[in-house]
Amino acid sequence: MVVLGLGYVGLPVACLFAEAGFPVVGIRRSQDKVDMINRGECPIEGKEPGLAELLQQVVATGQLRATTNYAPCQEAQVVLIAVETPVDPVTKKPGYEALRGALTDLGNNLPRGTMVIIESTIAPGTMRGVVQPILEETSGLRVNEDFYLVNCPERVMPGKLLANIRGCHRVVGGMSPEAAELAAKFYRHVVQADLDPVDCLTAELVKTMENAYRDVQIAFANEMALLCEDMGADVWQIRELVNKSPYRDVHLPGAGVGGHCIPKDPWLLIANANDDFEPRLVPAARAINDGMPLHVADLTSSALREAGVEIKDAKVLVLGYAYLENSDDTRNSPSEVLVARLRELGAEVVIHDPYVPEYQGGLEECVQACDAVVLMVAHDGYRAMDLSELRMQVAQPILIDGRHVFPAERARAAGWDYRGVGQGYKRIGVGRGL
Repeated sequence: MVVLGLGYVGLPVACLFAEAGFPVVGIRRSQDKVDMINRGECPIEGKEPGLAELLQQVVATGQLRATTNYAPCQEAQVVLIAVETPVDPVTKKPGYEALRGALTDLGNNLPRGTMVIIESTIAPGTMRGVVQPILEETSGLRVNEDFYLVNCPERVMPGKLLANIRGCHRVVGGMSPEAAELAAKFYRHVVQADLDPVDCLTAELVKTMENAYRDVQIAFANEMALLCEDMGADVWQIRELVNKSPYRDVHLPGAGVGGHCIPKDPWLLIANANDDFEPRLVPAARAINDGMPLHVADLTSSALREAGVEIKDAKVLVLGYAYLENSDDTRNSPSEVLVARLRELGAEVVIHDPYVPEYQGGLEECVQACDAVVLMVAHDGYRAMDLSELRMQVAQPILIDGRHVFPAERARAAGWDYRGVGQGYKRIGVGRGL
């Protein structure tokens, strides 16, 4: 078995199949990462239960090795592709450079009878419109005649990589019913949940639609947070009470949506729609969620101004640069957008994150003489902070909480001017028309 791509998806998949008894070769372009994996060292930091230990085990037993060479594909019965599939930041169309490159290199080394599985999340129609043509052209083989082709979209999340692979339901889309059934049988070696054989288009739609649905739900929560701020209410109290009603599940609002999936998969969902289809909800949800880090910048600027400090003269500490708590994954991080906006406004920005190597270090040193502290990621270490002690080290006691980590009463009791997403500061009952 060969796995192309040894990142957040490919590495844990490779480890689990190696643990199940399959000899696995992982291919990655970075020689440094290949050497690291071959030493049994996990390149993924953050809290990833069991992964480092499993990697060390399967490397030590010889079940998994890594290389930059595609030659092992020539002997593979199964090749699994798990490379990034971003969208263009301007056009919002899929950027398949990594996927096309992996397919081309594989096609030049593809033997007859191999099952090729795409785990990368792709736009509906990509298996037939991109994957199949490249593999057939570069290999000279024909799908369903000379090799099997399958789309089994990944279902992982940083912090739960192994648990999600083992325990999450999967759709297994085949270019033929035989391919889907064969792949489902293969995945049963590591997946302990339902495996539903379907066609490729259905699999592509299921994965992109489920993440678009989540994005829309988060966008609703974020818009309600903005409404509550405008009206002087507390979205967290309101959310709790709304969710007491049957069949209601308002999501958590916050400082933005990040990661490699949710910010891009809604765009993938609609990327290949016909011209007469006009999406409205998906772009609206994306605009709301993309705007949340900018809203946090506005909260920061407003709090500083009320304290008599102009943003261009302020030193601001941003706590957290990963997109998710207790992870080192910075892909599409809301903090990146926030930092860029604060610097655009003239602020001096200091960044701290215990899991991101370039921003590790002592929190005490980072916080010294800051005019505002902006909490963007709910890392466990931040939850455990002593707010009273932290208060003594800043120039201005301004705390902007983008993840509802601290109760407002606790923060204010510790001497902070506390602002949180969804927590209004206007007088209630003085709205327009009243």
